Amino acid sequence: MKVMKFGGTSVGTAARMQAVARLVMDAGQNVVVLSAMSGTTNSLVEIAGYLYNRNADGARDVISRLEAKYLKTIQELYASEDSRKAAEAFVHQTFEGISAVTRELFGAQQEKLILAQGELLSTHMMELYLKEQGADVLLIPALEFMRTDAQGEPDQDYIAAHIQPFLQKKAQIYLTQGFICRNAHAEVDNLQRGGSDYSASLIGAAIGAEEIQIWTDIDGMHDNDPRVVEKTSAVRHLHFEEAAELAYFGAKILHPTCIQPAKFANIPVRLKNTMEPEAPGTLIDNRPEPGTIKAVAAKDNITAIKIKSSRMLLAHGFLRKVFEIFESYRTPIDMICTSEVGVSMSIDDTRYLSEIVHDLKKYGTVTVDLDMCIVCVVGDMDWENLGFESRVMAAMKDIPVRMVSYGGSNYNISLLVKGEDKARALQALSRHLFA
Repeated sequence: MKVMKFGGTSVGTAARMQAVARLVMDAGQNVVVLSAMSGTTNSLVEIAGYLYNRNADGARDVISRLEAKYLKTIQELYASEDSRKAAEAFVHQTFEGISAVTRELFGAQQEKLILAQGELLSTHMMELYLKEQGADVLLIPALEFMRTDAQGEPDQDYIAAHIQPFLQKKAQIYLTQGFICRNAHAEVDNLQRGGSDYSASLIGAAIGAEEIQIWTDIDGMHDNDPRVVEKTSAVRHLHFEEAAELAYFGAKILHPTCIQPAKFANIPVRLKNTMEPEAPGTLIDNRPEPGTIKAVAAKDNITAIKIKSSRMLLAHGFLRKVFEIFESYRTPIDMICTSEVGVSMSIDDTRYLSEIVHDLKKYGTVTVDLDMCIVCVVGDMDWENLGFESRVMAAMKDIPVRMVSYGGSNYNISLLVKGEDKARALQALSRHLFA
């Protein structure tokens, strides 16, 4: 049995829902995880924003427009009047519930209840459509098996134990919601990291799935940013660690942590394209491909900070003091390079930049470079692979490089360049590494 997850754009219109239904009906017995229809979660967040500001009229206006969108989709989606009426009744009930919240004191728990409605709507509408098409489908409420613990992390033992009774009810298609869950207090909550992708990975690990498929409208991960580099090609195979590097350094398909449950359970993840279902997509698993460079990614809006102090030459505790400053402001470091008299770091969260710089000046001279970009070359970067680092640096011979990180991971070489040099760097690396 496989797990098939479809994102918001894949179920964003009646036509896209119908296409997804055909895919899952032809795929055999599987668990299908759906996101909310595209645009829905943004509208629900907007409603919550109005309610936090005690603007009930603004919230009701968004509610009215969103309900009208769903009613229009229903008219286009179903062929039978019975299906339309059932879907309309559920939509009216859902939006009446959302409207009722506008008359209550609004807080974090009410916000989470509102945000959960998108997935509940999409799965109910899909269940009705699949039944209209004669499919054998069972809707499994995620709120009855998906749970987080007291630390906010998924309770994998609970998930595995509570999904099994549903799977024992024989059906061809098991349909459920992504993103939403209950917390340790049994309150409605959501999975912050990776959303529906995380749900699919957790479910796959819980049931020992044959494969987890993440369906989007993009044909897998590419060996370069197609907006910057011409003639990119999809990467057909990645190690889990390579996928995590790409996700962190710019690839928009997967959150770096959302596929960890699949990695630890040794279940392959396949990225598939709903627009080209026959394409093989990108397979992610624990199988290495020695001696191969896979892709290049980039991460924008990076800030570089350098602290230099001859007073601290080889001084015990210098790095600890520097790291404690970043820790005190809850600011993670992307890259780091050190020498006997200084240390350079890069960050992408600049909310506390002025405070961090102020505190660092206690220990040395501080310089800051804004509008930088991390370019990351991903593949088998084991230090014993001769020539890989020289090929990367040869490609960058005409581009100023602020920092280089090599050896911290067996799967990447990272280079910090000016944001204005990003396109040139990606194009040069593409020519040297993939030509």
